[in-house]
Amino acid sequence: MALFFKKREFVIPSTGIDSLEKVNLGGVEQSVLIQAVNPDNPVLLFVHGGPCMPVPGVVSRGQDYAIATATKKLVEHFVLVFWDQRGAGKSYNKTIPAESMKIEQFISDCNELIDFLRKRFNREKIYLAGHSWGTIIGLSVASRYAEKLHAYIGISQIMNWTENDQLCYDWVKEKAESAGDNKTLKKLEELGKPPYDKSVKKFKDFRGPLMEYKSMIYESETVKHPGMMGGLRIFLNSSDYSFKDIFHTFYSAYNLTYTQALIEDFAEVNLHTIKRIDTPLYFLHGKQDFHVDGRTVERFFKKVEAPYGKEMLWYKNSSHMLHPEDAKKVEEFMIGLVNGSNLSEKIN
Repeated sequence: MALFFKKREFVIPSTGIDSLEKVNLGGVEQSVLIQAVNPDNPVLLFVHGGPCMPVPGVVSRGQDYAIATATKKLVEHFVLVFWDQRGAGKSYNKTIPAESMKIEQFISDCNELIDFLRKRFNREKIYLAGHSWGTIIGLSVASRYAEKLHAYIGISQIMNWTENDQLCYDWVKEKAESAGDNKTLKKLEELGKPPYDKSVKKFKDFRGPLMEYKSMIYESETVKHPGMMGGLRIFLNSSDYSFKDIFHTFYSAYNLTYTQALIEDFAEVNLHTIKRIDTPLYFLHGKQDFHVDGRTVERFFKKVEAPYGKEMLWYKNSSHMLHPEDAKKVEEFMIGLVNGSNLSEKIN
């Protein structure tokens, strides 16, 4: 039940699909939400960020704003699939082996889900989109299994985890210096510069100053954002999430996911080694995103060989959690893909 007893912002008609299902991926049952006004529309699989932060995900059923996109119109043009990844949200289970929480396993799970959807809906190809952590999975899948995809859309694309942490460190240090925040400066000095692949505690502690200085949210005198509470309301308004599910999302799943093995995996992430993508390639990024610095994907965009076309778009009023107006622009962009929008090789 919705803990705030809020009605859904949209409802799928009885002639469509509005189905929460369990799918076995890599030996683990995982929750998948499938929504479509017309089941004959193209399939779009959206891979959430985190790890273990399932928005967009099952929690997004009937809710328009989903941090990285809006959804109300997407369901009219796609068979929209949201997946709570292993250990996250409605896919949390304490019996999931901690050693399975590895990047290659998430990539394998995603590929299995793509095959499941292709078979289920009798499609040769689907659209694949990812946000933040989900873009590591997404771009990896696009580089290996391009023949299964109509296109790949990376929103707040991560390219190299260690490089990004180093850019975040420099950014938050500059912010703290400007604010005369000696407490944060002392904490950063004690942590030292990234990588933090030898200590889970350091890895987690580094996120504190980033949250304090709102690396994921952009606001100004003229731009207002619903903030972290806006993200929490998505969970509280969900008709599918109980208090137990919310607890698992913000506590149990976090502890299951962030292991020494996974942060060592993070330190090895370097998608700059990908030289060619054989499917249409799109990158969408908040101009104010200092949580995942856009300069790294911009560099990749300029160099990667993309024979089927590539495009990069910037959203000037957004950081990592997109402003709701920009989330709607992302939605419109993805709808444009199936409506025949022209693809140009340029940075807007």
